[in-house]
Amino acid sequence: MVALKETEELLVREIDAYLASQFPEDAALVRQRFVCLRALGEAVSSFPSVRDAHTLRGVFRDEEKLIEALCDFMPSARLLHIPTKIVATRSYLIAKAHAFSLLSILVQDTDRFYTPIRSIIFSIICTIMTEEVYLSFLSDPGFSGDIKFRLADDLISLWDSGTDPRSVQHLPALEALWAARDAAPPSFGTMDGASELIRISLELEKDWRDFLVSHTDNDETRWALEEFLFGLSYEEITEVRSRLRRFGVSAINYDEIPTFLGSKPAYTEVTNADPRAIYDFYVDRRDAAAFRKRISAPGPKRTLEETYLRYRIAME
Repeated sequence: MVALKETEELLVREIDAYLASQFPEDAALVRQRFVCLRALGEAVSSFPSVRDAHTLRGVFRDEEKLIEALCDFMPSARLLHIPTKIVATRSYLIAKAHAFSLLSILVQDTDRFYTPIRSIIFSIICTIMTEEVYLSFLSDPGFSGDIKFRLADDLISLWDSGTDPRSVQHLPALEALWAARDAAPPSFGTMDGASELIRISLELEKDWRDFLVSHTDNDETRWALEEFLFGLSYEEITEVRSRLRRFGVSAINYDEIPTFLGSKPAYTEVTNADPRAIYDFYVDRRDAAAFRKRISAPGPKRTLEETYLRYRIAME
């Protein structure tokens, strides 16, 4: 059954009671939105499990056939070849993110509500990012067929029940990485990233430090890390550093970045105001990395999140 967790339902009821006493029109809007969300969850749940086997016009289809299809199709060609429930489940997650984003706007000045709402939205974002990273791994020649088969099976578990053994293991690592970045916003300065990296590393576990040590000499990982830390593209970081050297400037702050670039930064700025910007920032970097890969341009060919999860999966 696709539905809100018990803790989420309790939070929604508490916020509804709070809004009803203070802002009745807002409370009515929230009730309508969550009625629609629950109805969507029931509709998604009515689709058969993606693990169910069936025969259509003499062609037998089962979970193993779906796994094989996921491994064979290129990412851009998968959409019309996967069960409807998979697409519908993702639509539910997006609708859920929108519903809780509405709540976050209405109670942004009330920490006892806003903090858990932000955590729920963040968890949804990490689930969607993890799904996309898994899908990218299915076309990654660096993974064996056996690992890809297991990843495809985990994806099916994620789509069918909302969780899978691998995401349960790795989602906390992604959440910790983003929480550490959120607690240590970029200070720019000399643009070497050392202070940001140290602050993030202090907040994370040994797994992260092992990852950094194992990738110390990997330029693409370093570039992806710099994009993540500074919120700028590889090309923009290169341009800013070049101008710093050219004009003999020893330090810079974020407000000066547009002046150095001649335009606003290409990537979405991540702020506390809207946690959905985390996903936008990820997509910006993912698409830029894919473009560099297609044209063989210098710079990271994967996002930091993808590189980090790839490392964790390879170490299993």
